[in-house]
Amino acid sequence: MKMYNSIKLKATYILLLTLLISCKKDFLEIVPKGNLIAATADDYQLLMNNNTFYSYGIQSGWHIPMLMGDELAAEGVYFNSTQPIVKRAFKWEPVIFDPLVNGTELREFLSNLYTCNAVINEVMSAEGSTAQKKSVLAQALVTRAWIYFQLINFYGKPYAAATAAQDPGFPIITKDDINQNSFDRSNVQAVHDFIVNDLLTAIPDLPIQNGVRTRVSKAAGEGLLGKVYLFMGKNAEALVQLNAAMGSIALQTNGPRLYDYNLEFGPGGSFLPIGNAGPAGPLTNTNDYTESVLFKTFPNFNSASYGNIGMVIKPEIAALFAPSDLRLKFYTNKNPNGSANPGDRLRKYVRYSRFGLELPDVYMLLAECKAKLNDLPGAVTILETFRNHRMPVADARVPAPVSTNRSALLRFIFDERIREYAEEGYRWFDMRRQSVDPDFSGQTFTHQVFAANGTTETFTLDQPNRLVMKIPQPIIDANSGMANNP
Repeated sequence: MKMYNSIKLKATYILLLTLLISCKKDFLEIVPKGNLIAATADDYQLLMNNNTFYSYGIQSGWHIPMLMGDELAAEGVYFNSTQPIVKRAFKWEPVIFDPLVNGTELREFLSNLYTCNAVINEVMSAEGSTAQKKSVLAQALVTRAWIYFQLINFYGKPYAAATAAQDPGFPIITKDDINQNSFDRSNVQAVHDFIVNDLLTAIPDLPIQNGVRTRVSKAAGEGLLGKVYLFMGKNAEALVQLNAAMGSIALQTNGPRLYDYNLEFGPGGSFLPIGNAGPAGPLTNTNDYTESVLFKTFPNFNSASYGNIGMVIKPEIAALFAPSDLRLKFYTNKNPNGSANPGDRLRKYVRYSRFGLELPDVYMLLAECKAKLNDLPGAVTILETFRNHRMPVADARVPAPVSTNRSALLRFIFDERIREYAEEGYRWFDMRRQSVDPDFSGQTFTHQVFAANGTTETFTLDQPNRLVMKIPQPIIDANSGMANNP
């Protein structure tokens, strides 16, 4: 396979080639004479080192899912003047993108998918040791699995074993062929099976020590597989993989670790001082991978070029935090211009969100697994170990009535996920899986816009239709017979 020595693609890899070739030149294409030919395992490793695999652009990543999480509300004075796609996503409208616009959240995912497929299809024929080639192949397989896990959670129904084989999913693309221009939607079950197979194939050949923290390690493969299994309702299988990931992390030198907010916000702590942009730390530093098992980051909407869009957390979400919870230091009750929020509502200081696989996520997924399997003491131990790093230890205990009640403990764990990741996109994925989970039946999801005159407008998500994003219309138009989501 030929490549530019700048390691970029000519086209954003296709869901529909004819729609995406107008995007910027990126990495693999038929190259003019004299440019570098990928011939060795080292060459293919360079492809996987491209920063687009971990540093996503200003309108990619989880920007749309971030707006759809029901932990959010909006201040009308800012929200009413923002871009139409922001309003449509926040209101859970059926169509988010304009008819002639391909979804921005697809571009980097599909570009990276093209590169992954090129590596997967070719690296074992390259020069180099078998072990090195298998390692590069494994990294590409995990990355492809991660991409598909994002895509199926955008465009496929939440996984339900009884219907997954009939529910429309996303096209499974395994070729690095820029001439391929017609695709069929696979079903949700097939996509999940594809993801699981890539991860199971990759894990034996992944390194414990990834050397460079932006590359894939064994812990990343195991942890991602555990998360996928949990989203599929395979709790016992998820527990095995998440435990394995924690074991692999323990073997790493300078691997991911939890920040202890008691120290970081203590005298001389690294998150101080708290300036106008909030505390120092991962939410303001795009290169902070301290807690990252699989490092992926994107700039949050509040740092986008068109300015703040008025996102705050709902008052009932703010009430989930105990007063001593140090995560509250990442919030302010002031508007971007420095004036006080009239309803004392909180907005998060966040410029960069991490959406690969974070160590706090692994802790909470592990606690959820144990609770689902009725190991309540084990779930509480894991959860309290994590919470000890977010607040004074004396306040980190799970309340006694919650710790012995399976249903209450599960809800507490999901509330903990909100406390950790509000305004960063995680909630959208949790809403989807809760919608098909008997432990959370009957939930409704709402958004509010708070007007300057004191009135409130409420939007209620239409279930199940709006738990799935429509595939952008240009993709449907270019693939005759491809059905869209409702």
